[in-house]
Amino acid sequence: MKLFKQSSKRSLHLEERADPQLYRELFPYTKIGRIGFDDTIIAPRPADPCFITDTTFRDGQQARPPYTVQQIARIFDLLHKLGGKSGLIQATEFFMYSAKDRKAIETCRARGYRFPRVTGWIRANENDLRIARDMEFDEVGMLTSVSDYHLYLKLGKTRQKAMDDYLRLIERALEWGIVPRCHFEDITRADIHGFCLPFASRLMELSKQASMPVKIRLCDTMGFGVPYAGASLPRSVQGIVRAFTDEAGVPGQWLEWHGHNDFHKVLVNGVTAWLYGCGAVNGALLGFGERTGNTPVEALVMEYISLTGNDDAADTTVISEIADYFARELEYVIPPNYPFVGRDFNATSAGVHVDGLAKNEEIYNIFDTARILNRPVPIIITDKSGRAGVAYWINSNLDLPEERKVTKKHPAVGLVYNDIMQAYEAGRNTSFSNKEMMTLVKHHMPELFVSELEKLKILARRLASGIITRMAQECRGAHGHVEPWPGMQDFADHYPYIQFIQLTDAQGKLVQAVVTDEKHAPKYGNLPEPGYDYSDRVWFKEPMRDGEQHVTDVYQSQYTGALILSVSQAVTDENDEIVGILCGDIQIEELLKHSEDLEAEEKDMAAE
Repeated sequence: MKLFKQSSKRSLHLEERADPQLYRELFPYTKIGRIGFDDTIIAPRPADPCFITDTTFRDGQQARPPYTVQQIARIFDLLHKLGGKSGLIQATEFFMYSAKDRKAIETCRARGYRFPRVTGWIRANENDLRIARDMEFDEVGMLTSVSDYHLYLKLGKTRQKAMDDYLRLIERALEWGIVPRCHFEDITRADIHGFCLPFASRLMELSKQASMPVKIRLCDTMGFGVPYAGASLPRSVQGIVRAFTDEAGVPGQWLEWHGHNDFHKVLVNGVTAWLYGCGAVNGALLGFGERTGNTPVEALVMEYISLTGNDDAADTTVISEIADYFARELEYVIPPNYPFVGRDFNATSAGVHVDGLAKNEEIYNIFDTARILNRPVPIIITDKSGRAGVAYWINSNLDLPEERKVTKKHPAVGLVYNDIMQAYEAGRNTSFSNKEMMTLVKHHMPELFVSELEKLKILARRLASGIITRMAQECRGAHGHVEPWPGMQDFADHYPYIQFIQLTDAQGKLVQAVVTDEKHAPKYGNLPEPGYDYSDRVWFKEPMRDGEQHVTDVYQSQYTGALILSVSQAVTDENDEIVGILCGDIQIEELLKHSEDLEAEEKDMAAE
């Protein structure tokens, strides 16, 4: 049952002023801002639907080094995995000024995801809008500042002049078939009834005339919004949202809240906007954004599920995947206690030990983090942890597979435990940090750690394997035999780190050999003639034996002196019968230089 709500009788008209309205009683500048109350209590009326929009690639990039195109594409994939499949994360916005911006847009569009939709962001001028039109955007955010701090002090315009300029651009966007998303910048210091609502009312008139949505983003640019009942405008979040929906007639699904965290209220303000009728809350992954940052998207996902009970709206395990990507690939240091993604966010140092965890982890854990976030419960090591605690820490923090896990009976576990207890006997009274524990474990159990060289080898093997697999598919034989492949040289040119390629038939007789870089040709001398017998080579025999790809260990090429590995792959016909073997010698150093491009290529192929 819906209750009848009488519409507002307030006349919405622009109030021009000779001097800017700066609300000095609320924003004295030389003192901390004040929160006013007018005792007007507004009942909640949640938006339906509620959803999330993202600004990781726009506002989020203003707080960190710019992402590469490959990084943007990967993060875009993660956003889709997190909440795009259900439509919870509906859109994300991009700059469109540089060649890199445009390449990133093109790459993300090519993914073909329904959500998040790719939208743009421009300054409020027609030249920028023309760029959006030429790039075929159907929705674009545009900067339409609304506070007198911006209109008078920054732009040097009257309210009427600013509104006229904004409306002219919005009319042109509608004329070109682009949905405008008007960013009401600095709304928590703006004259809501004297400028914002009259402006919003005119936008709704234009929307009706064009039969197109005109969206409004409510930008709490300075983080002055407050969620308190009875707070007065312009700082009241619920007051702002309801003024737009009830007085200016803006549909809730056309409203977005965009907050900043200057006063530690970015999440609660966004959720308050949802609860009082604002359809979308805009955020960025891990809360990136200029100054103190935007609403963390991962926190909005959690809050949405808490409010709705809809566990299927998002794949929350992707939150840990996102954190791992930012830490590993982008080298971003996440504070250990950062909610949901920090290394120790679900750990406790209150004397917890393995026996306690085994009895009931709910005592100390906020929810089943292993199931919801794919994050086990970590243990903080103290003098009460015991040998079992040390073993648990090693298995958990090193993420050891079942067959490599250690027990408290392991002699090296006892050595680590003894070092810990000696420290407490000498007077220590604080827990051991993860860094200290890692040092102890590396000292006593170095075999558990993969060296940096071994990591490079593993990466090189994986990337090289992918290259040879794709080449073998191109060489796919027919009618029981293989023939020289005309495209082999072109393929090698695309992957310059391959120094030598050889293709044999099923008897090991050479069909084709290519030295991929002319400067290496003299080092190889006279290449073997077609028909040369390679049947005794390990790289030939192994894939012939089991049909699987064979990868050698790293060794030094006798021809070029470079560190290489050889990858051999069976070539099969349409009946999956082996008709030949393809082998490539791949230079490790050159391969790793191109690893980022290769990994991006792998992801693109996997998405197809």
